[in-house]
Amino acid sequence: MQRSVPDETIPIPGARPRKGWGPLILAGLVFLVSLLITWGAWSGARRDADTDLAGQFDYRARDLVNTTVRRMAVYEQVLRGTRGFMRGSVDIDRRDFADYFQIQNLQEHFPGIEALAIASIIPSGQLAAHEAALRAQGFGSYAVHPRPNGGFATSITHIEPFSGRNLRAFGFDMYSEPVRRAAMEAARDSGAAALSGKVVLVQEGHNAQPGFLMYVPVYRKGAPIASVEQRRAAIVGWVYAPFRMADLMRGLGGAHADDLQVAVYDGTRADPDALLFRTQDAVAWRRPLHRRTLPATISGRPWLIDIASSAAFEAERDTRRPQVIAITGIGLGFLLALVVWLLASERRRAVQLARAMTLELRQSYERMDLILQNTYDAFIAIDKDGRITDWNPRAVQQFGWTRSEVLGREIGELLVPPEQRVTGERGFAQFARDGQALVMGEPAEVMARHRDGHLVPIEIVVAALPAEAGYGASAFLRDMRPRREAEAREQLRKQRLDEARMALARSQKLEAVGKLTGGVTHDFNNILHIISANVQLLQKAGSNGGNIEKRLRSIQDAVERGAKLSAQLLAFARRQPLHPSLVDVGLLLERMDSLLHRAAGDAVAIELARAGDLWHTLVDPNQLENVLLNLVINARDAMEGSGKVTITLANRTLDSELAGDDPELAPGDYVLIAVADSGTGMPPEVIERAFEPFFTTKPEGKGTGLGLSMAHGFVRQSGGHIRIDSRLGEGTTISIYLPRALAEADAALPAAPATQ
Repeated sequence: MQRSVPDETIPIPGARPRKGWGPLILAGLVFLVSLLITWGAWSGARRDADTDLAGQFDYRARDLVNTTVRRMAVYEQVLRGTRGFMRGSVDIDRRDFADYFQIQNLQEHFPGIEALAIASIIPSGQLAAHEAALRAQGFGSYAVHPRPNGGFATSITHIEPFSGRNLRAFGFDMYSEPVRRAAMEAARDSGAAALSGKVVLVQEGHNAQPGFLMYVPVYRKGAPIASVEQRRAAIVGWVYAPFRMADLMRGLGGAHADDLQVAVYDGTRADPDALLFRTQDAVAWRRPLHRRTLPATISGRPWLIDIASSAAFEAERDTRRPQVIAITGIGLGFLLALVVWLLASERRRAVQLARAMTLELRQSYERMDLILQNTYDAFIAIDKDGRITDWNPRAVQQFGWTRSEVLGREIGELLVPPEQRVTGERGFAQFARDGQALVMGEPAEVMARHRDGHLVPIEIVVAALPAEAGYGASAFLRDMRPRREAEAREQLRKQRLDEARMALARSQKLEAVGKLTGGVTHDFNNILHIISANVQLLQKAGSNGGNIEKRLRSIQDAVERGAKLSAQLLAFARRQPLHPSLVDVGLLLERMDSLLHRAAGDAVAIELARAGDLWHTLVDPNQLENVLLNLVINARDAMEGSGKVTITLANRTLDSELAGDDPELAPGDYVLIAVADSGTGMPPEVIERAFEPFFTTKPEGKGTGLGLSMAHGFVRQSGGHIRIDSRLGEGTTISIYLPRALAEADAALPAAPATQ
């Protein structure tokens, strides 16, 4: 007998042939609607990405303007400090001025300043004597230029560094040039710092770049300066600094300098003649997505800063999500249109589909049997009398009985525990009559009996199978032991993940505090540097009385304490300068033995436990000594002056599993330094904040709260890790992991200091 081919078409007598355009048009309309919906979702995703990018650009643009204003405020402070050093006179010794400049180290701490100089006012009648005096000092070619036309000149008489292109400015009368003169008059009349307009510095040679100058007036010592007339009468000169605009702007962008294209204009209008600076890689024909024009006031003079997004910044826009939406929407629209076209096709397609479904149904039965034979769950079928009619291979593995051994036998005598058989037989008898069971359709956990007698926890799902009289049943049974083991592992994994998240949050918190501390400490150092330089010069010049000398020593002592505090903050912020060398930690501790005992006191015992083959590490030995000394002092305070401190040195190799509990600890070889005390221990809330700067549990005046934060910053800057283990009443252990160095240690470590 020949079978019909599924794709054959059976014609209907008398029916007209159809062209079939209707289903195709309907499918096309459905696809068009889906495209419109996809376009709407894609547009929304694009708008969200553009909004996020615009927010990032606005923040970076404002940050750049604020950074520029703050940097110029620091330069103004430098000029005010120089005016204080001059003490109301422009006739200061050149060597003193050179020493002041050298101590300030402006070119390192204040990049962008071309020089530091003094412009002195010279009446026309004294011009010849002034030039003769300077020539007598060894400057044979000195002359004020250009020659003044009015009643006075403003010659540059002091400039540092006094070398290179700065020599071109020596003797220049800045008052003769209108732009410079306007700024000098503004500073003179206001008594405050004033900024000039756009100029080309006298120092410039080839490849000149735009620049400007900042002036601070110097008034005669003791002269009244309450009014404009008094200030004009008391003016003796100006201290000023020239700036090259490109050098000044270099580095202001920070890590995101390539994200912005910047143009700076002198004044309030974007006039090409007033352009001070433009990013070198800016492309004139490219139209940026984002642009902001922000005003800034520098020492009383307005600037206009035009900031545009660069191609690199615009490339950060999120395009993946709109692409996924577009591809997914087009794909789903095509599938939906295809389904509509299939459903709306002619009768012959329905006949073909029916034949295909018949064939699919037959194949489904075959697949069903194949699935039941290979399913992960045990499958059991029983008739209305409770006898087993089907038993798949998984049931053989799960319960130990072979298929031939169980077919035809009652399920109760095989799987139901003896103490539950009576209840189970009654329940199944009722199920066989009405097809209702407590576990039908819903999974339930029960205990089943294995062939060897032990009980197996299983999850069972029962479905009723109608028979000629009554109901049989089919059941899927799953061994619960793997799931319970997996749940236990997942619970342990979640616990470790929560601990890792908490550790990461603490690390991010300390990282944010470190960045803030580093920025504050940098500005604090600049101010301390200016104060210290002036005090040192005053001490060098001598004083007129013992009280002034005593006050100067007091100021210098305060500066040194501030510098020490700044160094501790830099250590926490991981910005302190380090001088690492190969160190044998055991040898270093032996050399520190007497120092540690003196710091701990006679009532504290210090015990050193060292591994015989201790590895070397690459660290700054002086900083490591400070850290260990601070830890011993903290242990002494925790034990209230008496107890035992144990310092353990050992080698540790951490694999990914051991290091996985702490996201900051990378796998590798480490030298472990553990400092343990027998003190009162720390509660969890104290451990949580122990590494924060200025946090301390000691009474006021007993500590700064920077010891552990400094240790944390030093260890992290050295590529290591530090952790605290403590329980109340059991003491505290602080463990330091320093990376192993694969080389011989330098035996010439610095000797421990004799006193603390």
